[in-house]
Amino acid sequence: MELYITAAIIFIGIFLFIKDYFSIDTTSILIMALFIVSGVLSPEEGFSGFNHPATITLGCMFVVSAAIFKSGIIDSFSDKIIRIAKINYVFALMIFCFSAALFSAFINDTAVVAILIPMALLVCRETGINPSRLLIPISFSALFGGTCTLIGTSTNILVSGIAKKSGLEPFNMFEFTLPALCLLAIGLTYLIMVGPWLLPKRAGAHESGLTKEAQNYLAEVVLGKDSTDVDHAIVQSKLVSQYGAQILSIKRKHHRMYEINGDTILRAEDSMKILIDPQHLSQLMDKGGYTLIGDKTNLLESENKKDNKDEKTIYEVMIPYGSPLAERSLRQLNFRNIYYASVLALRHRKEIITQDFSNVVLKEGDMLLLYAAQKDIQALTSRKLMVVLSNYQAKKVNYKKAIPALLITLGVVLSAALNLTSILISAMVGSLLLVTTSILKPKEAYDAIEWKVIFMMAGVLSMGKALEKTGGSELISQFIFEQIGDLNPSIILSLVFLITFLSTNILSSKAAAALMAPIVISLAGALQLSEKPFLIGVMFACSLTFMTPVSYPTNTMVYGAGNYKFNDFLKFGTPLNFIIWIAASFIIPVFFPFEV
Repeated sequence: MELYITAAIIFIGIFLFIKDYFSIDTTSILIMALFIVSGVLSPEEGFSGFNHPATITLGCMFVVSAAIFKSGIIDSFSDKIIRIAKINYVFALMIFCFSAALFSAFINDTAVVAILIPMALLVCRETGINPSRLLIPISFSALFGGTCTLIGTSTNILVSGIAKKSGLEPFNMFEFTLPALCLLAIGLTYLIMVGPWLLPKRAGAHESGLTKEAQNYLAEVVLGKDSTDVDHAIVQSKLVSQYGAQILSIKRKHHRMYEINGDTILRAEDSMKILIDPQHLSQLMDKGGYTLIGDKTNLLESENKKDNKDEKTIYEVMIPYGSPLAERSLRQLNFRNIYYASVLALRHRKEIITQDFSNVVLKEGDMLLLYAAQKDIQALTSRKLMVVLSNYQAKKVNYKKAIPALLITLGVVLSAALNLTSILISAMVGSLLLVTTSILKPKEAYDAIEWKVIFMMAGVLSMGKALEKTGGSELISQFIFEQIGDLNPSIILSLVFLITFLSTNILSSKAAAALMAPIVISLAGALQLSEKPFLIGVMFACSLTFMTPVSYPTNTMVYGAGNYKFNDFLKFGTPLNFIIWIAASFIIPVFFPFEV
């Protein structure tokens, strides 16, 4: 009976993952709760994902990565990367691909892509390269780089942790680096050789309409002395209540007021920057009481020339993976009053929205056009709520923190690589050293952890646990054994890889790994073969997913910024996925024989 309940809950989970009714972490925790409530897992077993070695290791590695980024070590390479990338498109493609792969081998791949996107957009603006020809390769290269080390991606840590919990030897830091490098070489060759031919030549979100569309809704008006809105609060004015305008700022007697709210009183001859539908603006002018001044294009350009930290200007920003702003609307966030920034336009998946977007639920990868002061933008980015895509400026290297942070990170990697201790212990000690040496403050360390990923990991681990406890993994592996047990092990590995990467394009990579890892461990036991080639196949298949923009967080992050369409990923990513599938089927057994 428990097996049927487990199967039903897993099917419910798959349905929710596909339909995207809830965020991935919410769905994962819901699955865990269903297992506990149904009695399939005890509370201790259900919540064991939170103290699983993989979950704790991942949390510690988030802290280590944050120290590297905060110190400015990555930014110190930005000048060199940008200088080389400006030579021509091929150089830009090569330098960004190699940089993404290298950094992602040791640092969280979503953080690497988040810092490389603004750098790539800067190069595109100054050289005329279409962002659509650079951003997908950056994402894909980061995925390849992440497979090269145990800490390169959370999926590697998860699969290694499941193996250890099953009584197997966990993977070492560089144990699967050689086959991963072979796949990386194949992938980079495809990106550099085929990219210029298959990648779309499409303008970025900036050139293609986000800013341009917002210009159509931005205006500057002066309140006439005979207007009925004089001496009325903003919320009571016809400008807002009848014409739906959003007042961005008010200039009164040469003094510009930015901090305004619904109770601010309008005065005669107030000059206001507003966001308003063109049709409503025309009606407003016809009714009298307001005078239109200035030029919309010049209005945006003049704002962008301001450098004062208290002056408001236009910024393009992106909702990064793990941002607390995701899955909530601007109205729910009370965005303008809390973050002191006005939203001028929103790129939500394919759609550019310039009006009535207050109830749109924000998604990771969404782009926003903000009207805000520099200090408020800095506050948003420092809390990892947003990533600024325009006006990229590299951080200055803080050598007092950079050198110790780098040494501690090297210590974490080498102690695990040399088998002096487990990656769990080295990562935990490293993160504690970063806090106790004041390289990171405790709150910064806490904020560095992507809790969405932690909750998702803990939730999906319950699926694997339930399959093991009820005998589901053994039953599935026995069925597979009866169907294909007589085939060559390389073909079985190939089928495992194929099923896994197709599943990952539907589910999250963590969910696919949590489901497949126990199954392949049981399958290898039934076949009397080594588990390692099959587990590595699951690792690589979960990370190397290129077919859709939602198959991996880095793909989602470049989707809006590169102004891509869903078919762009299918057209460019599908051939690469099948090339890697075939290559992995031959390469993995060379380094990890099937014999026990």
